[in-house]
Amino acid sequence: MIGGTNPFRLSALLFLLLAACAPRVDGVGPTTTTARMEADAFVTADGYRLPYLSAVPSDPRAVLLALHGMNDYSNAFAGSAPIWAEAGIAVYAYDQRGFGRTQGRGIWHGTAALTGDLATVSSLLRARYPGLPLVVLGESMGGAVLLAAQTDPDLPHPDLDRAVLSAPAVWGRALMPWWQRAPLAFFAHTLPWLEIAPRIRRKVSDNIDMLRGLARDPVMIHQTRIDAIYGLVNLMDRAYEGVPDLGKDTLLLFGLQEDILPDAAWKGAVSRLTPGAGWRMAFYDTGYHMLTRDLAGDRVIRDIASFVLTPERPLPSGREWVSDSPLPFAVK
Repeated sequence: MIGGTNPFRLSALLFLLLAACAPRVDGVGPTTTTARMEADAFVTADGYRLPYLSAVPSDPRAVLLALHGMNDYSNAFAGSAPIWAEAGIAVYAYDQRGFGRTQGRGIWHGTAALTGDLATVSSLLRARYPGLPLVVLGESMGGAVLLAAQTDPDLPHPDLDRAVLSAPAVWGRALMPWWQRAPLAFFAHTLPWLEIAPRIRRKVSDNIDMLRGLARDPVMIHQTRIDAIYGLVNLMDRAYEGVPDLGKDTLLLFGLQEDILPDAAWKGAVSRLTPGAGWRMAFYDTGYHMLTRDLAGDRVIRDIASFVLTPERPLPSGREWVSDSPLPFAVK
């Protein structure tokens, strides 16, 4: 006893305070229904609705499921989806759990929940389009979800034929200095609810009109909770670890003007790819992070369409890297 205060009570109180400040992860709820596809949303087994954007031709030859990036939503593919549909591809892009028009927007739901939703939706589309090749495209955070789901044995696996990783978010803790890791962990466990709106001095894309539209879009998340950033880094950890396990039927796309992921992250990921595993890769000299929405995004869109419909052919842009040629950058 110190000053009449029970130290065990103080310890218990401190424990409760710290527990109350733990990063919030909403996860997946109990099973309440059968997963299904409705006219405007995929519904998961816990009754959670994932609104989707679609562009479907009358006689599709393949299916493309697209996953958006952090704080974005299915609108990321509003420009590219009609082009792919015109080529004969049925396109679906859903708002991932915690983003866009979903319930609990802005709250992180966890890697298992995001990959579980991907597995559910891919199964629903497989049932909807039996016999057609199903390709999943992941952009940025969506690429991390797809990469982790492909390679981590502890996560749900999607039912797919091929995968496209466009500027996948692979900036894990293994690549972060202590002065980034430590404050993130501290604030995620003390002020997890704190929302920040960082002024990004980096160039996400050269398509300024598109970026201005995103800045005005009320469905975009413009202020991010600290614990959501912490959760994203957890996801990127698993994605980065999975890079060596990527293999056949995977296409990776990077812009040489990438200014969101540090060089150590995306170039480091390239250096971790297993030689001869069957993956393919393209580098776009004027490409930034939002490759399909850049001013020269049409060539990326065409390359993706080619990989979806005719994976045996070279990419039409001519930007595909041939494995016995030098990389267009130095890898440290």
